[in-house]
Amino acid sequence: MSTAIRKRPAAGQEPRAHGGKKPRHTFGSISDYKKLKVLGEGTYGEVFKARHRRTRKKVAVKWVRGNEAGGHGPPDMRAIIREAGCQAACRGHESIVQIFDVATDAETGDMFLVMELVAGGQTLRESLWRPVSEEVTRVMMEQLLDAAKTIHGAGVIHRDIKPENVMVGIFGGLKVGDFGSAMLAKPAGVPYEECCVGTRIYTSPEQLEGHGHYGQAVDMWALGCIMAEMLGGDTLFVAETEEELLAEMNKLQDQISSTGKLDFEFFEELSEAGREVLTGLLAFNPNERITAAEALEHRWFSKPKGAEQPGFLSLIS
Repeated sequence: MSTAIRKRPAAGQEPRAHGGKKPRHTFGSISDYKKLKVLGEGTYGEVFKARHRRTRKKVAVKWVRGNEAGGHGPPDMRAIIREAGCQAACRGHESIVQIFDVATDAETGDMFLVMELVAGGQTLRESLWRPVSEEVTRVMMEQLLDAAKTIHGAGVIHRDIKPENVMVGIFGGLKVGDFGSAMLAKPAGVPYEECCVGTRIYTSPEQLEGHGHYGQAVDMWALGCIMAEMLGGDTLFVAETEEELLAEMNKLQDQISSTGKLDFEFFEELSEAGREVLTGLLAFNPNERITAAEALEHRWFSKPKGAEQPGFLSLIS
């Protein structure tokens, strides 16, 4: 089981308006929505299904708790604006959960993110109960990489891509969500205040080094871990501490150095093109790690004219 080590990003990383001025924010009212049922609950709040009273549209609403122990205290306004801003910057992509509004409760001061309700309501974690074929893995990875390309193109770094944060639609489409750890990517050479943000077993080697110098390549490492998990049916790493994770990574790096390849049971059956994508995503040097745009141009994703994509439902049926 993975161990979350999630932290809120540092203040001051919300998107700015043109001219460098911070934008003024107007919020909706949570009273406009009727709560239907709780969908999930975590450290930072609760997600529930709701219906807009006027339009009757069903949505998913994330109630954001305060940062104090037990989730008490006032909500972190800047963190909420940052999360909403990063998610809104990626608006319009079919493989990213859409955000519609930020709402408040006038009586309590609580804040809520109003988002797209994904039909089906299952996460990729719930769907990955066994290894999947290379063909289905290719279909899923293409969607996730396309989402990452849009996220990175918007100048955002997600920092917590993992199966639990990927929703699976009723017809098998994947959608990346939960931008709670996301922030605007900093210029090269400018360190981040937090190193290990997100979930431990999807954390990149450069984050574990602890100096804060990393970039959007951390999302690509996480996608490499997910691809290996799809093919192997289990998480790539099992570690309770950062030290254990670093030891496992070093073992993997030594293996690649001595054999020139990743030595997994599924690896021998993986096509050469698939191996190239996986090893590109899991490159230990972030400067050598493949980008989302580069990965999508790889021959592994080339499809003959007229070829049909396999249905993702074969994974969950």
